[in-house]
Amino acid sequence: MTAIEFENISKQYRLGLVSTGTLSHDLNRFWQTKVLRREDPYLKVGEVNDRAHKGASEYVWALKDINFKVEQGDVVGIIGRNGAGKSTLLKLLSRVTAPTTGTIRARGRIASLLEVGTGFHPEMTGRENIYMNGAIMGMSRAEITRKLDEIVDFSGCERYLDTPVKRYSSGMTVRLGFAIAAHLEPEILVVDEVLAVGDAEFQKKAIGKMQDVSRSEGRTVLFVSHNMASIRALCNQGVLLEKGKIDYVDKIEHVVNKYISTHTSNLSNELQSWTNRQGNGRVKFKKVYVTDLDGNELITILTGSNVVFHFEISSEETCEVDLGFSFFTSDDTMISNLYSSFQHTTFNVQKGNYTISCLVENFAFASPELYIRGVINADKQLADWPSCHLAKINIEQGNFYGSGVLAPPKNMFLFKGSWTIK
Repeated sequence: MTAIEFENISKQYRLGLVSTGTLSHDLNRFWQTKVLRREDPYLKVGEVNDRAHKGASEYVWALKDINFKVEQGDVVGIIGRNGAGKSTLLKLLSRVTAPTTGTIRARGRIASLLEVGTGFHPEMTGRENIYMNGAIMGMSRAEITRKLDEIVDFSGCERYLDTPVKRYSSGMTVRLGFAIAAHLEPEILVVDEVLAVGDAEFQKKAIGKMQDVSRSEGRTVLFVSHNMASIRALCNQGVLLEKGKIDYVDKIEHVVNKYISTHTSNLSNELQSWTNRQGNGRVKFKKVYVTDLDGNELITILTGSNVVFHFEISSEETCEVDLGFSFFTSDDTMISNLYSSFQHTTFNVQKGNYTISCLVENFAFASPELYIRGVINADKQLADWPSCHLAKINIEQGNFYGSGVLAPPKNMFLFKGSWTIK
């Protein structure tokens, strides 16, 4: 059975401050739609929602032509870059705002946790907010009372239950908000990135609860997160959004793999033209590549081998450079990082191009593929931090132990030991 259906959903926003120009727009809209009986002219203008580039139009489509269905009991992960439209889509489903065009059909009650403090009145206590949220969802007082102990126990906020919510920390607010949303028996549970505010223990509890809600009770969950490990563990279906449009809908594994691949930049011209980067720009990455000790460029690294990571940079002025790089798995989990300053090494550069190289001996990471990200500090200030992966490397088992024995395939990190017996 279809639980949610998005049909030709679009959402348009006007950029900038509302000024006296609004009156002329309103008059024009009235003239076109009421007098001339034409379509609204402002629904036909606007640009694609690309937050990284300035456009010519003052209208932007946060979402455009969204069409997909969610079956009952599915756990759907909605992923995409910042500004892709994920939160806007959940706000439309939760009726926080209305779509500009299109129709959303949903079967059953919807419980939403879109941001810290969603649906809470700060002057009311935790207990009062539980009853208020339940009443908004159409539950009777007796139903809420029956669930109260379970909600309080899950949230871990019993000591503060009769304290106004305005005195809660952000983590406590999320705990109570999620406990309410998950336990008041909604047919559809909508959760945005807010779980990242909670501690590791609560995140584990929350994901376990969402799994129970979907698998045991057959309820539908829509989950937005940038944590690909959580997305993979929880969801069975995925939707990839790109600039306000649906880029891909499929099983979650396929969607995550496509999302990861679109964030990978192996070509130097892609990295040099990449605009979504933080820092003052005094020093920038130009190209990243990996070689063996003889200088041969590698696409695949064997565990146990000696490899050199090369970072081509360009400097605009004389400064002291500290360069760092990190390894990420395919589900966007960082497993290690290294800065030159960790080993009391920095580089004095002048205006020009340089290549900083780092030798890594006995390469010990065994994940099938790794993604490299990097950061440059110049004179102890952030100079360049691109949001994209700088390069992707494939890894195959090599003779890490020197014995010809291969490690089990599930190992992500290999290590040697010195064995003795007495």
